[in-house]
Amino acid sequence: MADATAERIAAEIAAEIGCRPQQVTATVALLDEGATVPFVARYRKEATGGLDDTQLRKLDERLAYLRERESRRAAVLAAIEGQGKLTPDLAARLAAALTKAEIEDLYAPYKPKRRSKAEIAREKGLGPLAEALLADRARAPADHAAAFVGGPVADVKAALDGARDILVERLADDADLVGRLRATMRERAVLRSRVVAGKEAAGEKFADYFDHAERWSGIPSHRALAMLRGRNEEILSLDLEIDADDPSPLKPVERIVADALAVPAAPKLPGDVHLVEVARWAWRVKLSLHLSLDLMTTLRERAEEEAIRVFAANLKDLLLAAPAGSRATMGLDPGIRTGVKVAVVDGTGKLLATSTVYPFQPRNDVRGAMAEIAALIRRHHVELVAIGNGTASRETDRLVAALLADLAPPKPVKVVVSEAGASVYSASELAAAEFPGLDVSLRGAVSIARRLQDPLAELVKIDPKSIGVGQYQHDVDQSRLAKTLDAVVEDAVNAVGVDLNTASAPLLARVSGLGTALAEAIVAHRDANGPFRSRRRLLDVARLGARTFELSAGFLRIRDGDEPLDASSVHPEAYGVARRIVAACGRDLRQLMGDAGALKALDPRRFVDDRFGLPTVRDILAELEKPGRDPRPEFRTASFAEGVEEIADLKPGMVLEGTVTNVAAFGAFVDIGVHQDGLVHVSQLADRFVKDPRDVVKAGDVVKVRVVEVDVKRKRIALSMRKDDGAPRPGPRGDDRPSGGPRRDDRGPRKDLPPQSALAAALAAAMKK
Repeated sequence: MADATAERIAAEIAAEIGCRPQQVTATVALLDEGATVPFVARYRKEATGGLDDTQLRKLDERLAYLRERESRRAAVLAAIEGQGKLTPDLAARLAAALTKAEIEDLYAPYKPKRRSKAEIAREKGLGPLAEALLADRARAPADHAAAFVGGPVADVKAALDGARDILVERLADDADLVGRLRATMRERAVLRSRVVAGKEAAGEKFADYFDHAERWSGIPSHRALAMLRGRNEEILSLDLEIDADDPSPLKPVERIVADALAVPAAPKLPGDVHLVEVARWAWRVKLSLHLSLDLMTTLRERAEEEAIRVFAANLKDLLLAAPAGSRATMGLDPGIRTGVKVAVVDGTGKLLATSTVYPFQPRNDVRGAMAEIAALIRRHHVELVAIGNGTASRETDRLVAALLADLAPPKPVKVVVSEAGASVYSASELAAAEFPGLDVSLRGAVSIARRLQDPLAELVKIDPKSIGVGQYQHDVDQSRLAKTLDAVVEDAVNAVGVDLNTASAPLLARVSGLGTALAEAIVAHRDANGPFRSRRRLLDVARLGARTFELSAGFLRIRDGDEPLDASSVHPEAYGVARRIVAACGRDLRQLMGDAGALKALDPRRFVDDRFGLPTVRDILAELEKPGRDPRPEFRTASFAEGVEEIADLKPGMVLEGTVTNVAAFGAFVDIGVHQDGLVHVSQLADRFVKDPRDVVKAGDVVKVRVVEVDVKRKRIALSMRKDDGAPRPGPRGDDRPSGGPRRDDRGPRKDLPPQSALAAALAAAMKK
């Protein structure tokens, strides 16, 4: 039985991810043995048939669901069999059920229930009346009921009501009927949202949904979550409607219920006429409510799944953004009254100096701020200046630009970077342990500097949910979101690889097979004994055994160590294959690594053996061509337009450069330097139809955009990337952002900014002096 279940699950997953069941079976065996997805994706291609990490993540997710479904199927079968009611037909139908919902529909008649109206009616002896109403429809229902009046049954009406309750329960427990109704509602139901009376002003951000209706089956994730949020905030009321505009006396959906009672299309017999009313009642008080809850739950789950997918995709792009590299960097965390926090780190991210300057009100010490920043740049040979994009970022950016204009070459390059999550890191236990004597406000500046050098290495220190590239992230299942985002971080870290001798404990903790405890043990061993000279020395770390070494070693790099292959992604278990390749070339390993011409001339099939197949040999050859290659793109930054610093400075027709901060199902948000991201609606992304915005852009991309419309009051900026005039194309209403779009400042709104003219004058005066 267990083997049959496993085969069934393998076949289903294989159909979903587009592979053979044997590939799924082999992968499941590896995962059940404790292998990680990154390890299986890279080093067990022969076993999995080359499944990539995306397929493996989907496999892992579906495996959990299907195993839960099979467990529930077994429990239901056992429960019904325990009641002595399991027939061959029911067993076959349960075996054929593909979803948990179908299993629950079939189990409904046998599930222990609280004392219902139908049970009370049966206790009053009205079960035979319900059967009589179904069997003899020529006789008037009241005549049937008269025989049951007396005792606990007060009158004919009470008798008929009790019989109706029994029939309604029977209809609700009819799995075939419920299945047909569910399918009908999924196809034809309309979700209607209306504003709650008197909440128009308070719920202005939900104005697009004050009187809105669309087919349930076609509601995109972002609109579904927007309406659900509006309902949760008691601004909107939501109703599922079906056949609302159908003028028929008996609505089509009610007709389906009547069919289950075998009522003819044109009922004439008194019993049939009565059963039509029973059908209407069953639909109105029982079936529609049950199915509406079911569909709303499905809608939320569907919307959450898409929102989590979008968040995960954006997070992956952000984590794999281009690193500026190992260069001395200054981080500036802008502020008004609290000052601009300054931190300088060297090429390895080590903190060299900190300071706080006050160029803005109330001090307006522009000259002192510029002098301090210039001194730090000269003293530490700063090559990059990272400016956080929160409150006062444009004022700080302008300050630095004025300073750099007066500096002698070589001048550092200034870059505005996202500071999302920086304040979360600053107040974390991790930051406190890393910088115990440093003020919380200055820790944020350090993080800003480091995330320019290597976004991945720094962002792994922050809870992914705090990075802020999600779509309605607070409205989705937080447990599932966290699990998905953790998987994204794990995949990103292992795709890039980690320098064993410089990586922080949080970064090492994301390496395949490790974790927080072992990562901290590795760092402690490194601090006590010096840098690792080879991967094999990892086995000297306490509690790090052979299995952990197998899962992690290939993702850890050692530069200039005793073993040249330790700087590559070639796994130690395959060093023998690599050495046979080197021997075939008759060259020293260090000379051969990077010689693409010599390596491309080799036939990979020559090096296949019983353990390592063609996929692994090809991977080894590719790695020897470019050892330790980084899959991330080249570093590039956007240049914000001078004089465009506030949303009020924007005018339709302006062409600006910006950085994509977030990609949602309905378009992409772009930072153009005005403290509020603009939206390029999916219809404005290209001069062609775009189904998925990620086909055109991803988080971190530098793009040219044209301002189409500005709504200062609602803080909405409509942008276009089309080469034509950007005229709106048919599509969803508005940009569907009841929240007004994501904020880039996780610390709160801007306050007390100095007048632009005053700051410009102060800068000009400082430059003259």
